[in-house]
Amino acid sequence: MEIDFNDLIRDAKTLNATHAAIAKVKNILFNEDFRKQCEQNICGSYNKNWMCPPAFGPIRDAKERALRFQQGLLIQSVHELKSSFDWKGMMAAALDHTEIFRNILDSMKKNYSFEEILPLNAGPCTYCEKCAFLDGEICRFPDKAVSSVEANGIDVMALEKACGIPYYNGKNTVSYVGLILFNVAS
Repeated sequence: MEIDFNDLIRDAKTLNATHAAIAKVKNILFNEDFRKQCEQNICGSYNKNWMCPPAFGPIRDAKERALRFQQGLLIQSVHELKSSFDWKGMMAAALDHTEIFRNILDSMKKNYSFEEILPLNAGPCTYCEKCAFLDGEICRFPDKAVSSVEANGIDVMALEKACGIPYYNGKNTVSYVGLILFNVAS
């Protein structure tokens, strides 16, 4: 089945993505330094979430998984802040972005025929209020769990540039990205 990528982009923007573009997976740059940021526990989820390192697995496995796909829909949501130090606004924007991301993902699954999809979002998986990892249990919702673009070692800045999406969107804004990799069903 033929999919018009312009429709995917239009649908993403209709569902509140500020920017959207199709990325060719073969052009994605991977860099293990992004995983090192995870290991520094900058977001506070290292060793606390099934979709974060170290539970998520080695970066080489993440890269191999991603390279099984041909293209992806790169989305970005841009959010206004009261100031560049508006931490509360940044956290609210992250929640808003995740809702936008999940709505786009649900729309893609419902309206298009893909052989396979690999959704990657900004930051740790937040589908469950408390990850089962913390209780020593397996993931409760593996079909809803989403790892981050960074945990997969993807150079977000280079990817946005390659897709014509601005990395910086102005003073007192915060931007979040998601990448939904896919193979079109034949």
